[in-house]
Amino acid sequence: MKTPFRLPWRRADPARQPPSPTAPVLAAEQKATVGMGSGFAFLSGEGGVHWSGRSYGALSRAGFMGNPVVYRALRMVAEAAASVPWLAYLGLREVAGHPALLLLQRPNPRQSGPDFLEALFGQLMLSGNAYVEALEIGGALRELHLLRPDRVSVVAGADGWPLAYDYQVGSVRRRIAATGEASRDGAGGGQGGDAAQLLHLKLFHPLDDHCGFSPLSAAGAALDLHNAAARWNKALLDNSARPSGALVYQPKEGGNLSADQYERLRAELEQGYAGAVNAGRPLLLEGGLDWKAMGLSPKDMDFIEAKNAAARDIALSLGVPPMLIGIPGDTTYANYQEANRAFYRLTVVPLLTRTAASFSAWLSDHFDEGLRLEPDLDRVPGLAAERDALWARVGAAAFLSDDEKREAVGY
Repeated sequence: MKTPFRLPWRRADPARQPPSPTAPVLAAEQKATVGMGSGFAFLSGEGGVHWSGRSYGALSRAGFMGNPVVYRALRMVAEAAASVPWLAYLGLREVAGHPALLLLQRPNPRQSGPDFLEALFGQLMLSGNAYVEALEIGGALRELHLLRPDRVSVVAGADGWPLAYDYQVGSVRRRIAATGEASRDGAGGGQGGDAAQLLHLKLFHPLDDHCGFSPLSAAGAALDLHNAAARWNKALLDNSARPSGALVYQPKEGGNLSADQYERLRAELEQGYAGAVNAGRPLLLEGGLDWKAMGLSPKDMDFIEAKNAAARDIALSLGVPPMLIGIPGDTTYANYQEANRAFYRLTVVPLLTRTAASFSAWLSDHFDEGLRLEPDLDRVPGLAAERDALWARVGAAAFLSDDEKREAVGY
């Protein structure tokens, strides 16, 4: 006569590692009798919510390198902004071939202009900060280099304002002055000119005076939810594409399973019946055991809609209309063309405008002239419809002279 399986009555041991959420689990069901309390086994999971980090490295790994929505949305913003050419003005006069434009077209021997700007905008969107270092040779500005945001730290002075920036790679640390005056006073590693050697671009941060706030940090909860849903679906497929079930124990005789029998049964279930390779394999039961599927299913939890909602939050935090990256359920814009125009007008153009203003003030000090850089919006395909409408309105204005019409459209 075979020894029947008996499940011991015991509480969950907190020191024991909980089983996989998609692996078969054991449960017991015992009817209550007079004079004896009903016994049952229960599953206890960790109650805390786990969030990923919000540092530049954590957002890069969990977001850009580990999430397709973040990767695509951030690439769209960075590539679109980097593809717009720039114009240089001295006062109201456009200067073609200005040294600043030539420098931005080839900032250093390792990067072209679009590569440099794409990396700059990518770092700005991921960390809220971007750092550009100027390299002077023979007293003239020759190269521009990007410093990775997680390697730069702000050195504040006694008054609370940035005095210098420390750039550390491994065990090597280098100090760069925040202003040209501080460099001449010996506080940093500048070239000794009036212009600052480092340009710090940052997005608005309400609680930090020195560093910017990453847009992706605002969608950190949505990012964790989207990644967790993807991991859950992957684990579900690895477990025969079915949610976990339970072994119900209905003893015909008194007694319980020993600890060794309990562990052996669980090991046999995980090794012989869990996983995609064991899909459809019949389960052999004995000793009063019965298999019942758990009532919790992906449809009941509505993981698909939760994942799409998280994807929309991620895209919106980066300023990309969800329609442009194929996220279902978004009806904000009537068509793709309208969403694309809103993407350029509400995200790309403001990002370019603030970046051009910062470069204008910084490079004006280096070239010792009132330089003004502006993005050439006439060459942005996404804004072609707006430019056509503007030209049509200005061209039909009979009360304007030709010179006034040219000035009205930006010439």
